[in-house]
Amino acid sequence: MAGKANFTPEEWSRVVASPVVASMAITAADPGGLWSLLQESMASGWALLEAKQDAQATPLVKEVADDIANAETRNAVRESFQAQFKGSQLADIKRKAVEELHAVSSLLDAKAPDEAPAFKAWLWSVARKSAEAGKEGGFLGFGGVTVSDAEKATLADIAAALGNPAGSGAGLAET
Repeated sequence: MAGKANFTPEEWSRVVASPVVASMAITAADPGGLWSLLQESMASGWALLEAKQDAQATPLVKEVADDIANAETRNAVRESFQAQFKGSQLADIKRKAVEELHAVSSLLDAKAPDEAPAFKAWLWSVARKSAEAGKEGGFLGFGGVTVSDAEKATLADIAAALGNPAGSGAGLAET
C-alpha cells in the first residue's frame, strides 16, 4: 500500500494538490460567470470531502483527502501553486495544469504503481465533476450547457495526461 511515506515532501504536495489542479484546468478552459466559477472551484473541495467519507476510496485517495487538512501540507500546496501559476493567463493555467497532471501521473506510476490507476481515475472524476458543476453560456443559471466544448476538450486532455484512466471515456453530461 502506497502513501505519503513513498513520496518526498515536494512530491507529496504535488499529489495532494492534484485534485485542485484538475479542477483549475477545467475552470481555466471556460471560466464562465462568477456563479459557474464558484461551483467549479468548489467541486474539488467536495471531492476531497466525499473521498474522506467514501468506504470504497483507496487508501492513497483517503490519505490525500485527510492530509489536505494539515496546515503544513496546505502551506506546501499553496507555495507550489504560487510557483507554478502566479501571473499566468488562463490559457497558460490550463496548459500548466494539464502538464502538472501528466507529471503527477508519472510520479504515481513510479512511486505508487498499485494504486496509480485508481487514483488517476479519481482525479479524472474530480475534473469531470468540476466540468459538470456549473453551466456555461447561460444567463443567471438559465440556458447554457452543462459541459462546454472547451471543457470537453480539456477533459480529453486531462484523460490523456493521466494515461486514459478507467471511466474517462464515459459519464459526461450531455449538453
